[in-house]
Amino acid sequence: METPLIAIHPITGERLPVWVANYVLHNYGTGAVMAVPAHDERDFEFASLYQLPKKRVVSCSESSDDHAMLESGLLINSSIFNGLHSEEAKAVITEYLENHGFGEKQIRYRLHDWGVSRQRFWGAPIPIIHCDHCGPVPVPEEDLPVRLPENVDFSEGVVTLAQLPEFYKTICPRCNACAKRETDTFDTFMESSWYYARMACADQHAGILDDRAKYWAPVDQYVGGIEHAVMHLLYARFIHKTLRDLGFVNSPEPFERLLTQGMVLKDGAKMSKSKGNTVDPNDLLERYGADSVRVFVTFTAPPEQSLEWSDSGFEGCFRFLKRVWTYAGEREHLFDQTEDIHDTLSKAALEKATEAQKELWRDINLILKQAQADYDRLQFNTIVSGCMKLFNLLVKIPFDENDPNNPLCVNELYVNHLLIECGTKILLAILYPIAPHITHKLWLMLKLGDAVTDARWPKVSSAALTSKTISMVVQINGKLRTKLNIPSTATEEEVKSAVLSDIYIEELIRGKTVKKVILVPHRLINIVAVEN
Repeated sequence: METPLIAIHPITGERLPVWVANYVLHNYGTGAVMAVPAHDERDFEFASLYQLPKKRVVSCSESSDDHAMLESGLLINSSIFNGLHSEEAKAVITEYLENHGFGEKQIRYRLHDWGVSRQRFWGAPIPIIHCDHCGPVPVPEEDLPVRLPENVDFSEGVVTLAQLPEFYKTICPRCNACAKRETDTFDTFMESSWYYARMACADQHAGILDDRAKYWAPVDQYVGGIEHAVMHLLYARFIHKTLRDLGFVNSPEPFERLLTQGMVLKDGAKMSKSKGNTVDPNDLLERYGADSVRVFVTFTAPPEQSLEWSDSGFEGCFRFLKRVWTYAGEREHLFDQTEDIHDTLSKAALEKATEAQKELWRDINLILKQAQADYDRLQFNTIVSGCMKLFNLLVKIPFDENDPNNPLCVNELYVNHLLIECGTKILLAILYPIAPHITHKLWLMLKLGDAVTDARWPKVSSAALTSKTISMVVQINGKLRTKLNIPSTATEEEVKSAVLSDIYIEELIRGKTVKKVILVPHRLINIVAVEN
């Protein structure tokens, strides 16, 4: 709404109309703002609605009348400040306004007070005593901690500390008059916001923390539910920074990384006890086993996204693990029990391997390399997917059931046996963190070592990833047409020549003019062709 009021610009002296708008917060700052319609989304929408001028004051790389330009740049139409970068200008203009008596710089915090008290019994008592003469008095340090009463009868229902005179009746530590102990307890966040530091020195009785908390903090990985992680993270940072200021820890932040988990859904709704749509995990454990449950939960969705519960999904994960078990049992006799089975093929074996075997070994190592990256970024669903791909590669390898461990030379069949041994070892190692029970059992059965948990992580074979050819996607006008194997050492011009001379591609572009050939090295080539 427009008003008859006029404001004078403090720098240029320009007369500016005063409007009232519902998006300006009356309780933030002075309740009045200087609108910049060309460079603020809400100001832009307001100016467009009421057909107000949109004066540009920052020189941007783009020029548009359809939306606000939000990027930084050099000031224009800004009187004596023209030419300054917008970030630098903030400080310069603020200083100018202060020096000329138009205002002063202030720091405003948007945080609200945290109400830490709760009317619950099972909480840490707040160590305050209320005295009619002295007011609130802290409990003396020698009387800490304040302990909850232990001999309480809960048979009649809920009991609060305010109902227990033996707890709240006390003496003021200052004037020795009768006083009342605080009956509220701390919020649960007060206790859970620093437990990671206390767990590092749980046997410490002389104080709350010792130097072990400094050693272990900060926590490498914080995992929290989507409904709780944000608030808990905020409170944990409060407490941790206080502990740091008191000298109990020496890290500025409590956690290095944050993973916010998604919710579990059933028929599209959040699974919760109040809705009665929960699934009894004991039934699933009895029917499918713990490993199947773990594989389903990790495979169905990335950890940060919601997971839709599915009985058929359990069946699929259960069948996959059964197939792995059967596969290992059928090939158990292939594993050489007299020597350690490596997770990489020897140089001699690679030299004697066929091109198909080399390609298979390359695919196995690509899956291993991707699994390493996926574990680092906690993408467990793609790890399970990689295990399934690896398993499908292994089951297709032919093997000799009669005499696998007595080869007279390194031949094709012997390399197949090595691929089975190495590939299976890699599969079990990758799958172990997600399905620990079945992989540990198979690790022992195949004599791969004492325990998979003690095994080192498989090593990616750099020799296997060095390929003589690269499979490149070929597109025509952005549409996929084929894939071609191109020598890995080919130059850009050689790649283009090889693709354009391919018989299939020549047929597709016959009668057309090639305007441009776009190359994404080692991945894709797109031919832009138009009709003559």
